[in-house]
Amino acid sequence: MQIVYEDNHIIIVSKHSGEIVQADKTGDEPLSETVKAYIKEKYNKPGNVFLGVVHRLDRPVWGLVVFAKTSKALSRLNEMFRLGEVRKTYWALVQTPPPTEEGTLTNWLVRNEQQNKSYAHDKEVPGSKKAILNYRVIGSSERYTLLEIELLTGRHHQIRCQLAHIGCPIKGDLKYGARRNNPDGSISLLSRKVDFVHPVSKIDITATAPLPDDNLWQTFK
Repeated sequence: MQIVYEDNHIIIVSKHSGEIVQADKTGDEPLSETVKAYIKEKYNKPGNVFLGVVHRLDRPVWGLVVFAKTSKALSRLNEMFRLGEVRKTYWALVQTPPPTEEGTLTNWLVRNEQQNKSYAHDKEVPGSKKAILNYRVIGSSERYTLLEIELLTGRHHQIRCQLAHIGCPIKGDLKYGARRNNPDGSISLLSRKVDFVHPVSKIDITATAPLPDDNLWQTFK
C-alpha cells in the first residue's frame, strides 16, 4: 500500500494488483482493513477505526483508491461519485491499437453475475446499462499501445469490456480475450489519476498513481 494523499477526511492509496478493496467471499484481507490498521497505529486510535469505501477497483487492476475517514466525507463523496463529479483517468496497455488515435466509446453493457463478466452491445438491450468512455493514444512500444482513458460512467468491468469489444483487449486480461496472461496475475490497467473538489475543504485535489514496478510499464515513465 502506498499513500498518495491524506488529510483529516480522506485518504487516497495506490493499490497493487491482486489486492481486493473490500472483503469478499475469498476471505483475503482487503485493502480497507490494511488502511484501517495504518490509521489506528499512526494516530494511536482506540477502538474501531471508521473508514468508508467510496468505490472499488477490480482485483487485477493497479492504482488509486479513494477512502473516506469521516462520515461527512463519505456521504459527500458517495454523492460526488454518483453525479460524476470525480474525474477518473486510467492507463491501459493493449496489444492491438484502436482504430483511431482518439475517440469515444458508447455501449450498453449486460452483466453476467455467474461468469463475473460483462458483455457490450452497440444498442440498448434488456437489462443493459449505458457505458461511455473517452480514450486517446499517448504512447507505444514495439508491441504495445498505451491508452489514456477518461471514464464517464462506472459500470462493471467497463474499460475491460469496451476495449475488448473494439478488438483491443487489455494485456493480460484473459477474461476479455487477451492472448496470454501476465506472469503476476495482473492485467495492464492502471487507475492513474483522480481529480475532484475536496468534499469538506472545497480545495481542488489531484492525485496520481505511480507506475507499476514492471519493465514494460516503466518504459512509459
